[in-house]
Amino acid sequence: MRFLLLVATILAGSASAQEATDTGSGAMLRGLDKLTGRAGDIEIRSGGMAQFGRIEVSMSECRYPEGDPASDAFAFLTVREAGKAEPVFRGWMVASSPALNAMDHQRYDVWVLRCTTS
Repeated sequence: MRFLLLVATILAGSASAQEATDTGSGAMLRGLDKLTGRAGDIEIRSGGMAQFGRIEVSMSECRYPEGDPASDAFAFLTVREAGKAEPVFRGWMVASSPALNAMDHQRYDVWVLRCTTS
């Protein structure tokens, strides 16, 4: 019983604590073509789109801890394969935990490196 009370207290405390964030003007992503082994950096502006191989990456927003743009970034991305309407990924990606909400594609990987501010 004490264990359940302790867990409930910890969860309640962590849910109420939110880190203040700033919004970047864009993001630096990294793409990997698993078939060819080619990796490359993808710079994208907020609201913009970039192509890497046969995928198109759109980014709505990139956020980072207040006052520290080199720190843990998280970006809202939509990734589509060329010629297909349904996205292969749509959601938040976190730089420090790329596996937390990873894109599941047989050929390509994309992950967030950092937000850009200029």
